[in-house]
Amino acid sequence: MRGAVRGTAPVPLSVLDLVTVGQGSTASRALATSVEIARLAERRGYHRHWVAEHHSMPGVASSSPAVILAHLAAHTRRIRLGSGGVMLPNHAPLVVAEQFGTLEALAPGRVDLGLGRAPGTDGATAAALRRTDRLDEGADEFPRQLGELIRFLDDDFPDGHPYARVHAVPGPVQGPGGRPPVWLLGSSGFSARLAGSLGLPFAFAHHFSARNTIPALDLYRSSFRPSAVLDAPYALIGVSALAADDPREARRQALSGALSMVRLRTGRPGLVPTPEEAEAYPYTPAERDFVDGWLANVVHGTPDEVRAGLDDLRKRTGADELMITASVHGGAARVRSYELIADAYGMGEYEVAAGASGGSGARAF
Repeated sequence: MRGAVRGTAPVPLSVLDLVTVGQGSTASRALATSVEIARLAERRGYHRHWVAEHHSMPGVASSSPAVILAHLAAHTRRIRLGSGGVMLPNHAPLVVAEQFGTLEALAPGRVDLGLGRAPGTDGATAAALRRTDRLDEGADEFPRQLGELIRFLDDDFPDGHPYARVHAVPGPVQGPGGRPPVWLLGSSGFSARLAGSLGLPFAFAHHFSARNTIPALDLYRSSFRPSAVLDAPYALIGVSALAADDPREARRQALSGALSMVRLRTGRPGLVPTPEEAEAYPYTPAERDFVDGWLANVVHGTPDEVRAGLDDLRKRTGADELMITASVHGGAARVRSYELIADAYGMGEYEVAAGASGGSGARAF
């Protein structure tokens, strides 16, 4: 679970991938870019590559994390792959256990199961996903679903339980083997407290909830109880960051992501606009204020500027890991950014083990 620090990075660096689809592009090209990023991240020493579940958003092609992760597992050898996250209330816990049991069988020892309780979409889409207008996100329902999922993963429902003879396969009922570690994700204090009380690792969405970051991390650490999983808290934070050779280009690319968020927050989701469209867009005063606030939370600029920004963020939060996301228009810009950040920290080229992804050639990283 705890990654190795590479180069001069203050903590392990990882990738959060939304599989963004830019104006003029396609989902196929976005998914191909995700493979390119995963392979680059593996080669340059990033610790893990996570995919986030979203629905009914034209600019995001990550509605099915398990499917995408299986594809990425076939194209990588040792980088950890996971969900950042699966929105558990959208799914039956047994289905999630089976999907991630399958992924663990495909890529043993390198799969993470990150879970969130938000729908990852709007209310109408959530109702369509769940076949009900009752959105079970309350303080009681999510812990119950989480407990049920963990029971399925461990195959240890007690005698007399209605599911005692129900087995998630692939899984322990088929014999000894690993199972993916469970992470809790959040943008407020609810999952922070729950993760701490259960002794689970915690991932916080700093990239869109920056003002809650330190309070949530403090709550996680103060609530933490050692478990069979962790003897001490382990927290990563998602960070929006984009490095470019020219700082003006970094800002132009970041602006396209900001306009995409403006449209999403005002009920007009679409493909991620081009930098040219974002520059020419007639922002209202309220939209301009939102964009300025959004860009203030994106670490962008030259590689040295991004490195300094990431170092400062880590120092302020005490995060154990930084997970970098770059939700901008151009796939090439995203790929280049991860390369430049690795260069800025002196992260070299790391050998990737040969052999099939799930076979003896694979090594947990």
